[in-house]
Amino acid sequence: MTETLLINARIRTMDPAAPHANWMRMRHGVVNALGHGPAPAPGAAEVIDAGGQLVLPGFQDAHIHLLSGGLDLATSAPLYTETNDEGLLARLSAHANARPDLPVVLGAGWQAGIFGTHNLSAPLLDRAVSGRPVILYDSSFHNACVNSKALEMAGIQQMPDPPNGHILRDASGRATGMLHEEVIPLVAARLPELSDEHWMEGLRAGQSLANEHGITGVLDPRITEREARIYARAEAEGNLSLRVAGAALVTQADTPESAVARLSGMRKAHPGPGFHLHSAKFFMDGVFENRTAAGLRAYADAAGGTAPCMFSAAQTRALFIALDAARFALHSHVIGDAAARRALDGLEAARAANGAWPARHQLAHLQLVDPADVARLQGLAMANIQPLWARFDPVIPDIALDMIGRQRWPDVYAFRRMLDAGADWCLSSDWPVSSLNPFEIIETAITRQARQIEHPRAPFVPQEALSIEECVQGYTVHAARACWRDHFTGMLRPGFSADLIILDRDIFTCPPQEISETRVLLTLFKGSVVWRQAP
Repeated sequence: MTETLLINARIRTMDPAAPHANWMRMRHGVVNALGHGPAPAPGAAEVIDAGGQLVLPGFQDAHIHLLSGGLDLATSAPLYTETNDEGLLARLSAHANARPDLPVVLGAGWQAGIFGTHNLSAPLLDRAVSGRPVILYDSSFHNACVNSKALEMAGIQQMPDPPNGHILRDASGRATGMLHEEVIPLVAARLPELSDEHWMEGLRAGQSLANEHGITGVLDPRITEREARIYARAEAEGNLSLRVAGAALVTQADTPESAVARLSGMRKAHPGPGFHLHSAKFFMDGVFENRTAAGLRAYADAAGGTAPCMFSAAQTRALFIALDAARFALHSHVIGDAAARRALDGLEAARAANGAWPARHQLAHLQLVDPADVARLQGLAMANIQPLWARFDPVIPDIALDMIGRQRWPDVYAFRRMLDAGADWCLSSDWPVSSLNPFEIIETAITRQARQIEHPRAPFVPQEALSIEECVQGYTVHAARACWRDHFTGMLRPGFSADLIILDRDIFTCPPQEISETRVLLTLFKGSVVWRQAP
């Protein structure tokens, strides 16, 4: 690889020992030198003139479903903006007609505040597509609706509810087509599969979108054998334009022995550096929107009730201790406050049994945390947060806030309180649940509002806002730490990977309400261009 010289730049290295520079030399994909003042004589084969723009380390998204999100881009009907039956059916029908090659018709993104058990069913979807199986995921991917063909092919009418999964049925006991949580992958497995080539098409689409937004590293938090196979193939073929860390899925059916054996085999098979598996993924609960978020108290809406955690206290303790002892990071999805407490209890048990080590365990989402548990994060787990959700949505009714109750809104996405209590943190998107654009996410982290173009409502609990410095740390040095690659990525210093982005504005000084408008002019990964803004 040739030498590259970056000049006329305002570089924020994120290296506290040398935070600023205006030129940088790269050799063989690695930062060779940085400095101030006149740049060295241009003996490099390539010179990049940054035009005085801000340069940052490549961003890393430490909770993003890159492969499945890319597959949606490549093969699914996008339903995120649909607001009525007619629009959804028209979009689904058009997609099915455009992709006759797909053995199953996919859609993604229907909004649970608009659609649900009251208006989505197999007979409705049959009006758009009846000859092929259809499966439509909601925007959280915790709910799905299938058509009658899929009901028949998967044998859903005769299928019992699995642990942590639910098949919606009408008064006569017939499945309506609506599915919740862990029954969804069981049904999908009984339908015709997409080919590995479809998945590779999805990976290319996902990587391209990520690179366009300045992302050069990710952590995919739901790895099964399929995802591992596709990522490994891309690495072997030299087709990764970013680094992938993985968290392998652990389910309620696992024992400590089965989980450690399976994950150890996957870790050995995928040591990196392009794709490495280092974490175990737990879903401690579901989401409020389908009433599977685990709360310490009853939901505040008229229906009341709450959901149990998806792992018992004894099973959580046993699995956490065993996987921590095998030196896996533990990456837990926690939405309700009971789920957060269950995960924290498990992490404390693992530390008591195995001692402390630099695991970078993570609790993802942390939508509702009991105030008594906030301080427990320090030293136990990173807060892996998605600030885009910490706002009033200007269009979609937020049924989760109704279920939490106004009295507890101050405990929702209480990021400032977590950081002030000493928690480590990183920012991420959970794409395709919501946008992967880090600049939209950063803006909302600071303003606690939707973008100005969306006519935002008042800020949501504005005292929980983050600073721009904390946000950029959360996407660079902290995210690299979450992905176990902070020893060679996350900042720009000699010996570190030459992963960088050039932006069209200075996000440290521009008005916070304009940060979401930021465009990435250039993304380098290992010193090579993987995205360039068209002139």
